[in-house]
Amino acid sequence: MSTKKIILVVVAIVVVLGLIVLIVVGGIVGSVFYGLSNSEAANVSREYLRNSAQLKQDIGEVKEFGSWVTGNINIDSGDGTAQLSLKVVGERKTVNATVELIYRNGKQWRVMAASYRNDEGQTIDLLNPYETKLQVGQAFLPVPVFWYRKEGFWTDRNVSSTLAA
Repeated sequence: MSTKKIILVVVAIVVVLGLIVLIVVGGIVGSVFYGLSNSEAANVSREYLRNSAQLKQDIGEVKEFGSWVTGNINIDSGDGTAQLSLKVVGERKTVNATVELIYRNGKQWRVMAASYRNDEGQTIDLLNPYETKLQVGQAFLPVPVFWYRKEGFWTDRNVSSTLAA
């Protein structure tokens, strides 16, 4: 075999191995984004943003959401937190929204904070995390809820990571 053929075979093997690695990595990344985009937390986020009166007032009726949902979801021992970013397409304009959610004891994901950036770069809050509404019969009553920000996530437990002596 000549040197030229050996080099050609080596280059072909390197290219094939490179393509295999690219396909495997692309599959892993694609499955992560697919799982995040189709998660229950993402569905609750979309539903909250679709029904947000403040968002409707600012961008018009929500027509659709972007294909990609980015962020993170952490679940540990039945409790979880999520911070997701979604592109929201409205009748008048498109914005990037961020939604923070909490998951407790195997129950439904709950929105703890939601916001978006307007054209001027200002963050517009869509939810006050210190007040929520509790349905009692047909009436809605404001009920204060005290949430604490710990290690970048919302929790309703104000626990210290160190024990008192």
